Amino acid sequence: MVLSLDKCIGCHTCSVTCKNVWTSRQGVEYTWFNNVETKPGPGYPTDWENQDKYQGGWIKKGDKLKLKQGSKFMELSMIFANPNMPSIDDYYEPYTFNYSTLQTSGKLKTPPTARPYSILTGKRMEKINKGPNWEDNLGGTFADRASDPNLSGLDLKDFESFEKSFMYYLPRLCEHCLNPACVAACPSGAIYKRDEDGIVLIDEDKCRGWRECVSACPYKKSYFNWVRKRSEKCTFCFPRIEDGKPTVCSESCVGRIRYIGVMLYDEERIKEYASENDPAKLYETQLNIFLDPHDENVCKEALKQGIPYQFIEAAKASPVYKMMKEWKIAFPLHPEFRTLPMVWYIPPLSPVVYEMENKVDAPELTTVEEMRIPIKYIANMLCAGNEVPIQSAMKKLVGMRNLMRNKFVGNEVIADSVYEDLGLTALQIDEMYRYLALAPYEERFVIPSVRTDHFPDTFATRSESGFEKPHGKERSKNLMGGL
Repeated sequence: MVLSLDKCIGCHTCSVTCKNVWTSRQGVEYTWFNNVETKPGPGYPTDWENQDKYQGGWIKKGDKLKLKQGSKFMELSMIFANPNMPSIDDYYEPYTFNYSTLQTSGKLKTPPTARPYSILTGKRMEKINKGPNWEDNLGGTFADRASDPNLSGLDLKDFESFEKSFMYYLPRLCEHCLNPACVAACPSGAIYKRDEDGIVLIDEDKCRGWRECVSACPYKKSYFNWVRKRSEKCTFCFPRIEDGKPTVCSESCVGRIRYIGVMLYDEERIKEYASENDPAKLYETQLNIFLDPHDENVCKEALKQGIPYQFIEAAKASPVYKMMKEWKIAFPLHPEFRTLPMVWYIPPLSPVVYEMENKVDAPELTTVEEMRIPIKYIANMLCAGNEVPIQSAMKKLVGMRNLMRNKFVGNEVIADSVYEDLGLTALQIDEMYRYLALAPYEERFVIPSVRTDHFPDTFATRSESGFEKPHGKERSKNLMGGL
């Protein structure tokens, strides 16, 4: 999945729809498989990006890649008292209100008030101190936001005043990583990455509630159901994906910021790429793991290894491949965690630092250097501090915007040298504009349905559910013949 942060309006529709579908039951009231954070800020749970605190993800020790929270023996020693585990206060204590008071109160001198009650204890809460979206739209003090580790290397005095402040929205879900730390940390082997589509799931029958996945995940997207005593996480809406439909968060997104597609990659080299010594090179390293679906040799090998033909065709039309690999305008969230995440982000553009009146006879809307959001901040979040790829992507995005403005508003003829400076052809610029601004549903979501090469009679396979096989097959064939 790729999310365009330039288009997110922070409406939280994705979070609410995901909540209603997947986590509306008892035990996961505090759980948000998808949430939208305002950056800069500590996020949800608090300071989730600070792995000095939570010890999530992987680290390179000598020639070996190891879990940051320790070896298997270390994990077992901490099963009953894990110091790296986020507490309920790091999330928030889920609460409700005694709405019945508003409905049943008699005549009073003042309007009745609904008081907050803890869902965990059932007791009345004197004060609500935190929520899943506590710093929305820069709510709270700058001192609270200053704990954001992405501000590292920036002079905080430059952003304390309201005039110099900046913000953007960051929607987050499970990264469904190629090298997931949660899978490696699970003592019972309950978490696995599906061969057919790479979605990371938890086998609820195997889960024993050790919660090592919670502390090992650097994105803190594995949660503990305190009623069922099992861990739960984002499923990437796999029942919908199997049917060729996008995730609920993507389907409901008001800003149409999400894109889903197929990526082919070299599985045997995951460990090698995740073990790159220099964290600043991990983005480029992960790019190398993705294979070109237009390469005939890649296609032949994919078919040879049992990858369905429709998956290969979907990879060729994948919007995700275009944004990640071809145009190089999308980036992984904190690649330095070494999990090789598969949910990437297009960095946000932003208003200029100073007033437009000061910009006399300027041919462009803005430049990368003039933007309010510091390149350093975005690079710390999406490229392990490496500003060069971010600057290149931002230059392409700004260039595309300016070129399209000149083309449609000024009716200017664009010289070929302009496209060469951006590193893209005129055709690619037009295609990028269409995908980022005008893309229809079928271009944003290129998802192959159930693997019909393994189940050629898909209708028959589904229609026989609940029946004995001989009867079901006979009935299905007759129906298919009639169709």
